[in-house]
Amino acid sequence: MSASGTNSGPEIHLTLTADGGAPLRAQVEAALRDAVRDGRLRPGQRLPASRVLAADLGVSRRLVVEAYTQLVAEGYLTARQGSATRVSDVAATTAAPITPGPAVPVPRRWDMRPGQPAISHFPRRAWRRAWLTALAEAGNADFGYPHAAGHPRLRAVLAAYLGRVRGVAATPESTLVCAGVMHALDLLCRVLGRRGARVIALEDPGLHQRAPLIAHAGLRPLPIPVDGDGLVVDALPEHGVDAVIVNPAHQFPTGVVLAPHRREALVAWASRTGALVIEDDYDGEFRFDRRAVGSLQGRASASVVYLGSVSKTLAPALRLGWIVCEPRLADELRHSRFLIDRGNPTLEQLALAELIDSGAYDRHIRHSRARYRENRQALDAAITRYRLPLHLSGIPAGVQTLATLTDDHDADLVRERAARVGVHLESLTTFQAAPAHPARDLVLGYGNITPGGIDQAMAALAELLRPRTFDSH
Repeated sequence: MSASGTNSGPEIHLTLTADGGAPLRAQVEAALRDAVRDGRLRPGQRLPASRVLAADLGVSRRLVVEAYTQLVAEGYLTARQGSATRVSDVAATTAAPITPGPAVPVPRRWDMRPGQPAISHFPRRAWRRAWLTALAEAGNADFGYPHAAGHPRLRAVLAAYLGRVRGVAATPESTLVCAGVMHALDLLCRVLGRRGARVIALEDPGLHQRAPLIAHAGLRPLPIPVDGDGLVVDALPEHGVDAVIVNPAHQFPTGVVLAPHRREALVAWASRTGALVIEDDYDGEFRFDRRAVGSLQGRASASVVYLGSVSKTLAPALRLGWIVCEPRLADELRHSRFLIDRGNPTLEQLALAELIDSGAYDRHIRHSRARYRENRQALDAAITRYRLPLHLSGIPAGVQTLATLTDDHDADLVRERAARVGVHLESLTTFQAAPAHPARDLVLGYGNITPGGIDQAMAALAELLRPRTFDSH
């Protein structure tokens, strides 16, 4: 016999053996005693009412009352008139110690890691309103299994939004909801692998998670260099490459834009070779000096797959993204998603649809763009103020920038020693397939930090880079 709280009251799991030799009352006492000793029942934990536990175990209520009374006498439980029976605080001294988990990382004093949005500015009130509206308006069918391709309302809202803001050629049928860009890439690699793909090209330097993901799918990642005009399209082989992943609007981590002649050359290469272009619209919403260039997919929807997410615009924790592609590929991706996990949580999808429809999403992006512009200006000013040997490159956009050291410091050593004084940033070598040595470039994030924090971080970095200080670290 076992109990796991099938009736009302807190759930506990006890196992009794009808032919175990020991009387049932002794078994109940021993099972509860062991649960307290090994820590499964912690001090202060409320136990089920005697009638509830008796019904679960299939024994008399009197037997459970007697077992509780005995354990109160032994000091394992406490009981007061009109109150629930609970595990005694004194029992903590006999309980098994809890094995400590991994140490919690020490909070970063100045978080200047690239790719970090302003999480503290997540629009909590607007999201709460949108979520509550979604909950109130959701039909009964919305609480069933989610659509593998995404909820129809969000797909329709996204298709309209992406067409309006990013020039994407999207319809609800060609738009799929996913759990972020990395999830989208995983789905694409699975489907392309089943089609017989073997090689996926990607930018170098680029997001360092991409190559392992491609390899994990059984495909071979092929690094292609990036220069001041973006992906070097001429370096793409004419044969043997099945797809290429690219950031046309704002390349990570260099910050360059794919030049117009390179965009045309990339579309022509895809048409010529039959390969797929996977456009990751990284930071596409956050250009400060002018409107961002439109999506590449809007230029060649048959050969370009468009990916995006709310990880930078709202928060990475939401795990909401999208894929826009041609119909046949959309069907294959939908089928693959259905087999893996059925789809994204419905209420979060409906909340995002409401946030976009209400105009709150556009307002939040405008506010975020202004905030990141201010942070970028604060970074420029601090570098000048503290005479840091850094030269910023790339367009004014996004939440990070490439910073080249103009003296003889090694960027990897700077990254390591900056962390010791509380400034957390990255070296370009983190994102290179074959890192150059000595390293000369840092990648500075300015999204998840205030202008004042940027000034303090740059002051600390300037002090660190003084010859005597740097050598002492």
